[in-house]
Parts: sequence; C-alpha cells; structure tokens
Amino acid sequence: MNGVRSAARPMPGWEHFAHVADIGVRGFGPSMERAFEQAALAMISVISDLSTIRACETVDIACRAPDADFLLADWLNAIVFEMATRNMLFSRFEVTITENRLRGRASGEAVDVARHKPAAEIKGATLSELKVTQTSDGRWIAQCIVDV
Repeated sequence: MNGVRSAARPMPGWEHFAHVADIGVRGFGPSMERAFEQAALAMISVISDLSTIRACETVDIACRAPDADFLLADWLNAIVFEMATRNMLFSRFEVTITENRLRGRASGEAVDVARHKPAAEIKGATLSELKVTQTSDGRWIAQCIVDV
C-alpha cells in the first residue's frame, strides 16, 4: 500500500489487491479525481517502479462514459492505449471530471527497458470488481482488475 493515511484527513494513495489471474488496482483520494489519478499510478506500478519514470512529456486524454464506474475503466484503458501507441510509461496524472466527462493529462517518457525494467504488460482494465465509491468518511475509492 502506498500513501494511505488516517480517515480523519483523507489523502491520496494506491494499492494492489489479490485476484486469481490478474491484478487489482485501487486508488484512494479526497476527491474522485484524485482517486482516478491514484488508480492510474497503481496500474503503472504493475509495469515499473514509478520512481524510475521521468515526467518529461505530457499527453492529453479525454473520456466520456455513462457513469463513474465505466469512466474509470475508460480512463485506464485510454492510458493503456497511449502507452502502447507512443511506447511510453507515465508517472504523473492530472484529472478533472465534470458530468461523466474526464479530461486528463498523463506525463511520462519513452520506455527505456534498461532503466524501467518493465515487469508486465497491461492489456487493459476490465469490468471485474469495477467500482467507484465514496466512503462515509469522505474518501473516494476507484478500483478494478487489470488484465496482464
């Protein structure tokens, strides 16, 4: 787990969770936007150590979905698409959500196999265990299973 703090002051963070064949990613934050950013970081950390990825180039990403759950899956899949087509890894995300429309920015760099040591390839976010919710203490959680 990374960055999870007391419920009295919800802070962003992320973690992986167990799944039979794939990997669960979960982001936490004081807002839905921060939870989406943290879920993206959790997904990238499956591939590489985030500290090795420099935020040199920024890519704009936009998604639209009927609800927050599908918006999370679309966001993560858009990141996977950008990584695959640009041969990049990302280490910083900024998200704004308005009425099930997401505008985001992903910052990273071209893959350097020697430095990044990619451990897995993410094929995409799935609908398994897909959930975006706000807890009673005000913290947002955004999670799903990613196919590796």
